[in-house]
Amino acid sequence: MSGNTPGVRGSVVDRLLRLRPNSTVLAVSLDDDGGRYPVVQRFLTDTQTQTGDTDARGGSGDPAVILRQDLLSLVPALRGTSESPHVVLALPAELDLLPLLVELWRPRLGGSSLADHFEPGPVVVGLEASPFLADIGCVHRTVRLWDGDGRAASVTLAEAAARQVEAADTLLIPALTTGTDARLRSGVAALAGHLNGRAPLPASTDPVTAGPVRGGGWEAWRGRLEPVSVPFARRGRHEGVESVLWRSRRPLHPGRLADALAPVMNGVVRSRGHLWLSCRPNAVITWRSAGAHLALQECGEWLRDEAPEAWTTASSQRRTLASWFWHDYYGERRNEIVFTGVDLDALGIRSALDTALLTDAELALGEGGWAAFPDPLLSTDGTA
Repeated sequence: MSGNTPGVRGSVVDRLLRLRPNSTVLAVSLDDDGGRYPVVQRFLTDTQTQTGDTDARGGSGDPAVILRQDLLSLVPALRGTSESPHVVLALPAELDLLPLLVELWRPRLGGSSLADHFEPGPVVVGLEASPFLADIGCVHRTVRLWDGDGRAASVTLAEAAARQVEAADTLLIPALTTGTDARLRSGVAALAGHLNGRAPLPASTDPVTAGPVRGGGWEAWRGRLEPVSVPFARRGRHEGVESVLWRSRRPLHPGRLADALAPVMNGVVRSRGHLWLSCRPNAVITWRSAGAHLALQECGEWLRDEAPEAWTTASSQRRTLASWFWHDYYGERRNEIVFTGVDLDALGIRSALDTALLTDAELALGEGGWAAFPDPLLSTDGTA
């Protein structure tokens, strides 16, 4: 589990312990001074007596490596506790949850993996309403997010807040004080529910008591990180929040797409998806915005019949989606973006993006002709 503030993390841990009183808690915090690796501080409850006593440990290194060893070292003690022991892994907001979990549970050759001893549970994320609203619109400050490869990416507070919500299987928005505004929590619940359509939409009244659901596990987490996926668009409008899905099989003209960005992004809080840009016909371009910051990035290639090796390395979800959406001419290539915001102009968004698609005459030029289109969006290294 995780949470956007220490207070909400503690509240969610307490809720989980009420569901499973004999659970062991491994709570993690990071002290990142900008070096290669952070100091990973861990607090472990007593696995034998469950008295609330904690064992504190610290070490500098890759968080995924340290936590994997911590969890594996728990196995002998947990075998003697109960028939079905549970561990609550309480992670800080500075960890990018999905990449970290993928690395923790990744199957390993010639060595023990967590999957041999632990069945991953659901990812539970708690949100404190006011800080979340402040962060989701903040693009002038950044935070370092540690992923599962021992690297830290500098992202805006808005991007970090959105990723945390999108990683959840269950979202909880508890009232930490009696004076918490129910209307504020209701609005945050609506926004969080649109950012993450997999998690149950939290109740707007106090208290939120939704219990955790079954998690997806390693393959499901890996599939959600694929550059080509199907973003979930929650239907309807909740507290003024709505999501708009745009899809197309035609490639986009880079110049006209650049011209369309201003009307498309008006009022958008979060958007995610992937593009087929005509000037880069074989590259998957990921689209990700949070607040007023939009990032486009070349991220791998489209699956093709003539490159069978790419199919073997793709996740099962990616291969399934490619089969579902396969076109004899276009192959896997397509555009798909979900926009979430308040009082969005759905017709205007779709119309602006449709205008950026190649015309019949441009489409007839083929890939050789498309290469001549100037690209004002992406630099030579495939980022914007």
